[in-house]
Amino acid sequence: MLKIAVIGGDGTGPEVVREGLKVLKEVAAKENFQYTTTDYDLSGKAYLARGGDPNKQNIPIVTDEQIAELRKYDAIYLGAVGDPDIVPGILELGLLLRLRFELDQYINLRPVKLYPGVETPLRDKGPEHINFDVVRENTEDLYFGGGGFLRKNTPNEVATQEMIATRFGVERCLRYAFEFCRKKNQKRMLTLVAKRNVLTYAHDLWWRAFNEIGDRDYPDIKRDYNHVDACCMWFVKNPEFYDTIVVSNMFGDIITDLGAMIQGGMGVAAGGNINPQGVSMFEPIGGSAPKYTGMNVINPIAAIAALAMLLRVVGAQKGDAAVERAGNRVEKAIMATCPKMKSQSAGKMGYSTTQVGDLVCQAL
Repeated sequence: MLKIAVIGGDGTGPEVVREGLKVLKEVAAKENFQYTTTDYDLSGKAYLARGGDPNKQNIPIVTDEQIAELRKYDAIYLGAVGDPDIVPGILELGLLLRLRFELDQYINLRPVKLYPGVETPLRDKGPEHINFDVVRENTEDLYFGGGGFLRKNTPNEVATQEMIATRFGVERCLRYAFEFCRKKNQKRMLTLVAKRNVLTYAHDLWWRAFNEIGDRDYPDIKRDYNHVDACCMWFVKNPEFYDTIVVSNMFGDIITDLGAMIQGGMGVAAGGNINPQGVSMFEPIGGSAPKYTGMNVINPIAAIAALAMLLRVVGAQKGDAAVERAGNRVEKAIMATCPKMKSQSAGKMGYSTTQVGDLVCQAL
């Protein structure tokens, strides 16, 4: 039995999640596996209704009790986070980052894959050129929370934000990336993206660990290195070069958004926040798009792709072949559906949100 916690979230999040759950129902029947879903209303509206301050977090977005409950699920399926009535950062820190840290989701996995029929801004590039994965460390670096203010709100104010890298955190991310690259068995090439010529402490640790682990335990995996600025250029010029990328948290946050653009935009990009030994969370990369809420025009493909990731990753972790097959089946259905759509942009797809979900179900 697959147990999924569902957080529709804000704006159009519940709409795209609804389409993903529609696809889940169909594919579960076809692959003959059982599942349950439980909804958690952890939206901005729910926070405000409980007395939350829209300008400064004064109560928990997600409670300790809810986090304890979420630990009991196989996966979390998330829609979107972000409410225009709440200052940016409150929901993101109070929900997204808290779940990542509390549930130790130390890997952010981002497939960068151009589906057939989806336009890319890169001239002369097609699905055969854009198909790689980014493994981003998800719980350290500048997101760790170290730093603070000195003489705040004065002319002499000082703000610091500390980049934290631990051998433990770096090594477990690298090992996940090496194993992922090996199992993927594509080019068997892992590229470390960093800035070790300038960040000579934190990224020297990444570089040394990358080579020590590779030499000792993964001689079958070819190793490559890019400075992060060069990586951004190569994403645009020669994305076909890449197979699997491993990268620190901050730089990973940046290059995966660039990756989303070259694969056709936020409407198709999905990601997973993964704890290989615990509960993972899967989500579309795009935001809550509040101006489209309730209009039935937002693209659900990214949310459906997030569901496909959920099924593949959790199926593999649980050793459930039917669930893993279902994930692959959903992705194939997405690939069959995208060429039928006029665009991936909201309101320009040629279909409504619910109709796109129906098309994916039909393609299963």
